[in-house]
This record gives sequence, structure tokens and C-alpha cells, in this order.
Amino acid sequence: MCVMAAGMAKADTLASFLPKLDPSRFANGADGLGPIRQDIPVAPVLRAGETVAWIFLTSDFVGTTGYSGKPIHVVAALSPDAVLTGVELVKHSEPIVLIGIPDAKVRALTEGYTGLDLKAEAATGGGAHDLDIISGATVTIMVIDDSLVRAGLKVSRALGLGGLTRTTLEGPKRELDLSQHEVADWITLAGDGSVRRLSLDVGQINAAFEATGDARAIKRPEKGAADETYIDMHAALVSVPSIGRSLLGDEEFANLEAWLGEGEQAILLLGRGRYSFKGSGYVRGGLFDRIQLIQGDNAVRWNDKQHRRVRALVAAGAPAFNELDLYRIPADIEFDPAEPFRVQLLAQRAVGAVEKTFLTFDLGYGLPERYLLPASTSPSALANDATAEAAAKSALWQRIWRDRIFEIGVLGTMLLALTGIFFFQFQATANPRVFYWVRVGYLTMSLFFIGWYANAQLSVVNLMALAGSLRSGFSWDAFLLDPLVFIQWFAIAAALLFWGRGAYCGWLCPFGALQELTNKIARALKVPQWSLPWGLHERLWPAKYMIFLGLFGVSLASIPTAEHLAEIEPFKTAIILKFVRDWPFVLFAVLLLVAGLFVERFYCRYLCPLGAALAIPARMRMFDWLKRYKECGSPCQTCRNECPVQAIHPTGEINPNECVNCLHCQVLYQSETKCPVVMRQLKRRAAVGKVTEIPKQDQMPDLAKT
Repeated sequence: MCVMAAGMAKADTLASFLPKLDPSRFANGADGLGPIRQDIPVAPVLRAGETVAWIFLTSDFVGTTGYSGKPIHVVAALSPDAVLTGVELVKHSEPIVLIGIPDAKVRALTEGYTGLDLKAEAATGGGAHDLDIISGATVTIMVIDDSLVRAGLKVSRALGLGGLTRTTLEGPKRELDLSQHEVADWITLAGDGSVRRLSLDVGQINAAFEATGDARAIKRPEKGAADETYIDMHAALVSVPSIGRSLLGDEEFANLEAWLGEGEQAILLLGRGRYSFKGSGYVRGGLFDRIQLIQGDNAVRWNDKQHRRVRALVAAGAPAFNELDLYRIPADIEFDPAEPFRVQLLAQRAVGAVEKTFLTFDLGYGLPERYLLPASTSPSALANDATAEAAAKSALWQRIWRDRIFEIGVLGTMLLALTGIFFFQFQATANPRVFYWVRVGYLTMSLFFIGWYANAQLSVVNLMALAGSLRSGFSWDAFLLDPLVFIQWFAIAAALLFWGRGAYCGWLCPFGALQELTNKIARALKVPQWSLPWGLHERLWPAKYMIFLGLFGVSLASIPTAEHLAEIEPFKTAIILKFVRDWPFVLFAVLLLVAGLFVERFYCRYLCPLGAALAIPARMRMFDWLKRYKECGSPCQTCRNECPVQAIHPTGEINPNECVNCLHCQVLYQSETKCPVVMRQLKRRAAVGKVTEIPKQDQMPDLAKT
């Protein structure tokens, strides 16, 4: 239980959320929540004093973190049959959900896990259900999914719900603590799981038979009110001294011990309602054909020689039952009382004179921890738990990468193509018309594929999450959960050394692409373009650096506050959510795009904190790739006048902090119609060609005449 115990030390534990929870959200008709157990951080969900489910917090059991680098806290409840009966998202720090995606949408999806059968998940390794994804919150949803399934399986195995058996995640093989003889009342026994329950009403049985699609069974529904009890069955492993003495009394427990042979155990089954778990078949054939005990691959179906009746229960507060029966579990089936098991009930319905149809229901059982000797807490056991958790986190991001292999391939191709353009930029820009359409095509891919399709728009929030992770203990897991974002950051880190921030800002940024493409449309429609006076422009571009430094400073004190303030980035609105958002956010994004129709890349130039953040380390770049003439800036001002983002000083120097590497200056560098240096060279070559031209034969002078 090392993982579970470690979970109790965290600030956000089940105890911190329990007082705020509504029991009825976690089980039908639930009216209360019991105390948290001492051995494992779960609490009983109560209905009229009976435990109907177990409630737990996912972050108490698994350490999977969201994109924020923090756990996503989800409270869930499990029925005795290992089925989720209620799920509620109680706390998270995911930036895309805090403001971007409606919180109700994520909560609704999380609550949709109600009804998930963890027995099926255990059998398939977590792949028995379909994963619903909210566009723009893929990582968040996959973390919620992984946390619910893995934490739910841990709780199910620890409590023995649904007959799931313990694995190495919950420690080594356990043994009974036979020294305990304390007597408890019925409420205590039911509350801590010493007595487990399976309750079905008439409505549930009718619905279950209808779900089979058997028309004959549907035509013969169980009569009576829907909420009338069909069967209310309880089970308890009474060969455990404390449980046996509490329910049977000292005298009857002594008789039980005398009845049991070496290595044998006994289970007490109690029942009331319209349906009998014993039936009457055992009277004729000596076999109880409606119930069996299952543990792992072993099963026990009892006969009349393994059965005894019980006169009454002695536990204070015990309800009345119609059936009270003891069943002996033989030693030769290798039953382990410390491991979970299940009692399977066969419900039958007559569909003809002699024909019947059947359904099975499971009552899961596992001894509470207080009846077991302590598990090993050796360093090797702790290491095994840590290793298992790390392996689970690794499996999650690897699964995500496998699922997105197509997107990864396309992005890899785009990065390879961009690298080729930069390394061979002189050749790439030789033909202005060809390069124009190459650039338009690339920006279109960045907008539609990276942005609107893959939702891989980078944000300054990524950098704040990284800084927070470095302060609290860095882990790659959270950053590997989104492969396209991770690959882009890795590529940017390399590109900053070679080309500066322009590799991303000028080519890969979806919102930057949206600004430039809309501006090109505006130019085609003859929308006037404004060039700000150099003095004003030079005083405006530091604004983005001040915005970034302000956000970074706030993030040191409160990352959630900084994430809210980071809404100055319109990326969530325009790219991730595709303008489907509250009107103030949409209006802000549209106004920025409208400004960009008149001043190309207005937002990139003056407001973008991400661009500012990338420009700071870009000062370390090792190469100057953009070719310049000594005449650039004095006297020639062609490149400066035509630079789309005014990144060239009047004196001719290119400001690498503002340059987006659009390569337009490299097109002009080779232009035979715009670059004065090139035109002068062409004129000189033409003049030299005329002087050295060899006269044709008919132009040669006639020496004979002379």
C-alpha cells in the first residue's frame, strides 16, 4: 500500500474534499459518507447506514500530472462490483480549461465515466472503453481517463471489489491477523467492509433482462413495484475471528471452528427479498445451483454437506433476514482469505413451461486491512511502487505518441522542409513568384494543420509551466503528453541557435500565419497599408517584452493567476477553440486581426509575449544567414521600406529580435528590378559585353578598298 500511503501526505487529499461532496451524486439514494479508513484513503458511501459504494480521490493513488504539471483531482465512487457509480472533477490547474474550454463541458465528460466496469478494464489492460476527446483539451482528458482507470483498479484490488485480485502494485502476499477478536456492531461491520452487500430491486432485474434482448424473458417481467426488493444479499468471511464473533457470538463461533477442518474457511450469506439465493434445488439434488464463490481461476459450488443454517445474528443493529446460511470453503481449492473474491448469484426467469433464462450478478468481497498483517514496507517494495508508477506514466505518453503517428509524421516533414528552405535560402528565394507560393502554402499548412486540426499552438503558458516544473521538481512526463507541442519546442530550441525566433514566429505559429494570410487577402482587396513612423514603431515593440516579464513575474507567485493574465494571447480563442467562445474573447481576437489588415502582423510586433520570450535566448544565435550589401541602409532603403514587420533599421541593420525570417529581404537581395546593387551590376555587365562584342563578318571593314 506504499503508493496509497504516500498519497495521504499530499495537500489535496480525499479528506480535504470530503466535507464538500454530495453523497447522492455518487450512488442512487445515498444519504451520507462514512469516515476515511486508516489503512487506505477511501470512505464508504452510505444509504440508510449501509455501505453501497467506496469513494476515493484519484490523485491519492496515481501521480499522473496534467499539462500544468499538477495532478487533476477527480473524486469517484466504486460499487462492490467494481463499477464506477459516480465521478466528479473537484480541482485542476489546466490552463486550457481554466478559461478556454467551458468548465461544464469537461465536467460533463468526466461524469460520463459513471458506469465504467473496471473488471473489463482489468481484463483488457484499460482498453475496454472508448475514449471521448474534447478538441483542444486532449492531454487533459487523457490524464483524467488514465487516472480514473488506474486509480479505480488500485482501489478495486485493494478492497477486493468485483473479485479483482491484488497485484504487485499493492504489495506482497498478505496473511490473516488471527490475534484480533474485537467485537463490533452491524453498522461498523457494514461500514468498514467486513460485511459486503448486493442489493437489487424489481425494476433493476426487469431492466437487466430487457437488456438481454430475449423477447421471451421480457414478456414475463417480475411483478411488483419497481423499487420493491428483489434480493438483498450480504456476505461475510466469518472464519475470521473478529467477524465471526461479532455476527455469530462466541458459542456459535466455537461450533464453527469445530466444524471447519485444517485450511478451511467459512462464509456467511444473508438474504431477504422475493428471490432466494439458495432456491429449492439443493433439497432434491444436494447442490446449491444459484450461488458460487470465485477467486481468480478457482470456483466453488457448494453442496448440502458444506452448508449449515444460522439461527440469528447477535451483532447489535443487525437487520432481519429470511435466509442465514454458512458455507464451508474446502482447503483443496487453495482459497486465500487475504485475497479478494466474489460470490456470483444466478438470477433466473421462467420463459416457458420448463424453460428458463438466466443472468449473473457478482457480490465482490475483500477483507479490510485491519484483519491482515502489515504489508512489507522495505526499500525494495517502495522502489517497486515507484517503478510501477513511472512505468504507467511512460505507458500513457507512449500510447499518445502511437495514436498521433500521422500528425507527428506530417509535422516532421514540415520541419524538414523548413530546414531545407533556411539552409538553401539563396536558391529558395531565387524565383520570387515560386517562393511566394511556397511561403503561402507553408503558412496555410501551419494554420490549418498545426493550428486548427492538431491544436498544437504554442503559448507563453508552456514556458510558465516549464518554469513551475523546474521549481517544484522537473519531470518529462507532462511535457511528453502532447507530442506535437513537444517536438515543436525541441525544434525551436535548436532553431534559436541557428536562425533566432523567426523560425517559429514567421513560419510555424498558426496565429502568425492567420495574421499574414488575412493581410495578404486585404492587400489583394486594396486595403490601405500603414507603416508606423520609425520612432513610434521603435517605442512600441518593447511592449511585448514588458508583457512577458510581467507575466513571468506573476507566475513566480501564482501560476494560475499568470495563466489567467496570459489571455492577452488570442491563441486559445482563434486557434484552439476556433472562435467558439464567449464574445469578449472573440471580440479581442477579431480586433487584433482587423488591426493586422492595416499593419501586417500587428500583434506579433507589439503585444506577443511568446515572441518576446523567444527573442531573449535568440540573442545567442551563432550565425548570420541573411545576406546584406554594404550599400544596404546607405544609401539603399529598399529592404527597410518593404520589410513586412519593419525589422530593419534605417541604417540597414536587421534587428534579429524583431525579424520573423520571412526571407523577403533575400528575395530583394537577388531582384533585378528592385535592388540597386543588382541593377548596377547588370548594367556594368551589359556595358562590358558591348565593348568586348566581336563584330560580325559583314560588319568587318574592307581592307582591300582601303
